[in-house]
Amino acid sequence: MRKLQSAHGGADAGASYKGRLEKDDNLKLALAVGDILSQNGVDVEYTRTTDIYQTPFEKAQLANASGADFFISFHRNSSPMPNQYNGVEVLVYDKSGEKLDMAENINGALGELGFREIGVQARPGLVVLRRTKMPALLIETGFLNTDADNQKFDDEFSEIAQSIASGILGTLNEETLENEPPEHTMYYRVQTGSFRDRANADHMLYELLDQGFPAFLLYEDGMYKVQVGAFRVLENAVKMEQKLRRAGYSTFLTAAPPTL
Repeated sequence: MRKLQSAHGGADAGASYKGRLEKDDNLKLALAVGDILSQNGVDVEYTRTTDIYQTPFEKAQLANASGADFFISFHRNSSPMPNQYNGVEVLVYDKSGEKLDMAENINGALGELGFREIGVQARPGLVVLRRTKMPALLIETGFLNTDADNQKFDDEFSEIAQSIASGILGTLNEETLENEPPEHTMYYRVQTGSFRDRANADHMLYELLDQGFPAFLLYEDGMYKVQVGAFRVLENAVKMEQKLRRAGYSTFLTAAPPTL
């Protein structure tokens, strides 16, 4: 289970710029990413799905009560002066463990879309990072008071949601393969290509992302493998495979326990 949190809400608008409110962008992106994760077999819960106010402490309490495995908070950055800064960053309590892997994957995926990568920063003072019991991260998806970041957020919204979801899915897949005993888990994997040349793999990856598929790369056995989802339910994997084939892609479906 993953807990998604869209920051601010209700009377707390967050940052604002030219009538644009951070709380609206946060909720829109959280719901879009959550929908992609759900389509890939991930159990998703939200701290809010409407425009309501919750304190950071309440958001952390909701996450802890849900028993979620990860907590992901959606924000947009702001600077003292308009158009002063641009770029994306991901905040974590400290730079260690699973949360760091996921933060780096998300930051890198957004960078591949053309955002300036500010990087992954440790912010132990933030309530939603300090008070959550599970690995937690906070995504700053561009600056709300920077016109260029707003244009990218609007023009490439679907790609942004796909990139964040792909960073999450890639991390979850890696961790499941590393941590779960083979007798407890079977993963159905849909693959569209396997390349020795990273550039060729990237070309297919970007093509799939442009078409709305939650694609990501895995590096295994000296090969860059382009994967669209990793599923515990066979039916979900078959549906994705059929969708890819209708789009003109050759697919390879495998079923295997995690390798330790």
